[in-house]
Amino acid sequence: MKAILSGNEALARGAWEAGVTVAAAYPGTPSTEIIENMARYPEVYSEWAPNEKVALEVGLGAAIGGARVLVAMKHVGVNVAADPLFTLSYTGVNGGLVLVSADDPGMHSSQNEQDNRYYAKFAKLPVLEPSDSQEARDFMIQAFKISETFDTPVMLRMTTRVAHGQSVVTLGERAEVPLKEYVKNAAKFVMLPGHARGRHPVVEQRLIDLAAFAETLPLNTILWGKDRKVGIITSGACYQYVREAAPEASVLKLGMTFPLPEQLITGFARQVEEVIIVEELEPFLEEQLLAWGIPVKGKEIFPRLGEFSPELVAEKLGAAPAGEEIAATATVTGEVPARPPMLCPGCPHRGVFYVLKKKNLVVTGDIGCYTLGALPPLSAMDTCICMGAGIGAALGMEKARGREFAQKMVAVIGDSTFMHSGITGLMDVVYNQGATTVLILDNGITAMTGHQQHPGTGKTVKQEPTHQVDLEALVRALGVKRVQVVDAYDMAAVEAAITGELAADEPSVVITRRPCVLLLKENDPPYTVMAEQCNQCGRCRRIGCPALVYRKGEAPVVDITLCTGCGLCAQMCRQSAIVKAGE
Repeated sequence: MKAILSGNEALARGAWEAGVTVAAAYPGTPSTEIIENMARYPEVYSEWAPNEKVALEVGLGAAIGGARVLVAMKHVGVNVAADPLFTLSYTGVNGGLVLVSADDPGMHSSQNEQDNRYYAKFAKLPVLEPSDSQEARDFMIQAFKISETFDTPVMLRMTTRVAHGQSVVTLGERAEVPLKEYVKNAAKFVMLPGHARGRHPVVEQRLIDLAAFAETLPLNTILWGKDRKVGIITSGACYQYVREAAPEASVLKLGMTFPLPEQLITGFARQVEEVIIVEELEPFLEEQLLAWGIPVKGKEIFPRLGEFSPELVAEKLGAAPAGEEIAATATVTGEVPARPPMLCPGCPHRGVFYVLKKKNLVVTGDIGCYTLGALPPLSAMDTCICMGAGIGAALGMEKARGREFAQKMVAVIGDSTFMHSGITGLMDVVYNQGATTVLILDNGITAMTGHQQHPGTGKTVKQEPTHQVDLEALVRALGVKRVQVVDAYDMAAVEAAITGELAADEPSVVITRRPCVLLLKENDPPYTVMAEQCNQCGRCRRIGCPALVYRKGEAPVVDITLCTGCGLCAQMCRQSAIVKAGE
């Protein structure tokens, strides 16, 4: 049977076919759809964990317990999960464990462009890199075999293009893999220093064995073309770019990119006059080949920045693009108008950020939809580093610059991000006697990645009802005595709450609450502008709502196909010219 699947869908299918019974993740583009698809299989226990570290810890527990386990996250999520990951490399697994790292060349939805192949090398883990959806399915099945054969976690590295691209996949049946017996073994799984010293040589020998295994692994393949003057070594999505841009080239396609098959690569290099490495981001393959004394060209030709394309590869190789289709695609792409990111019409974050800008506050921000509050016309965010960092950054600024500075500064974080890694930051504020004011923008969902559940929503990834964390009670339990909950659409109430808490010489939390507007099945009646009362002052422009359309010399018009009836624009208007339609 065949199906058209995205890379993420194919990963989930491959894991299901491989007999996985436990899957855990934290949502993050481009990895989110993996667990969403796993949750559709009744044979698999799937969960959204509060963060990536917890997801991997759940996964390693299940694997040590004898199950086959999938853990998925985006590339920066591996930063969060690194602590257990490095030690898991020492302990090894019992059942198979595959960690999907979804990297994001080009930073389509990420704050950096890290290359997680280096994480795998640092942790001494094998890495597989599929180049399309069929390989995503196939490599996942192979990854579990490698994991159990070599007693190791396996990193399966995806990139955005492969994760989201669709292609035809040949499907198989599910393998029912029995749980492996669990045997108590403290020397293997309790990493006291003495035990860890004994495990380290095992890890080093495992790398030697994996390198020998890679020499004959079918995932590493030479495809001889008509042109043997230049040999190209590549992997992942870049393989597809190479085949499209230079179809006559001889290519060594690496499905396992760590550890590398030295003899296979050396033999390939001897049969061509020149070796060129095509890899996105860092010179990971290039560095290893140069260390072996193999002369190659890589980053002297290709950039270290951004996502590649067939056009870029063709240009850098000095080859003509493969056919008119590429040129046509390039032309169409060039004509598409820019679409800057913006908060949705009716987003409950919009009024909050307007208030923060109006009060000219320093705002230490965080990761989520509300990060868009940094963009014009709101322009109300000073920092955004990583999940949960906004609260710690605010405390650090306060300690560096004093309490007076804290009275003109707030930390902003979303409800899902607070569950992920904001709790410890707020605990630190209380414990170390800060006076930081924290705004938790509670829209009742993990919105930016596509409306995934979290511990504060009362539902699991399978939409089953579960315990719902009481955000106010949690904050108070951390020691915060001053807690206010306000309607995010009521800008006067938001401003009054923020003003009052900034004046307090102790930690405080303001929870602004409204559900994400995209969750609502019905919107309130739209607004309209009474042109005869509008003096074209431009105040309504300051909230940057895309439902308001402006033409020079005319009163603004409300696009009723976009307006959700939130009423923020009406609160901005001093002429009472913006009213609900029909009133």
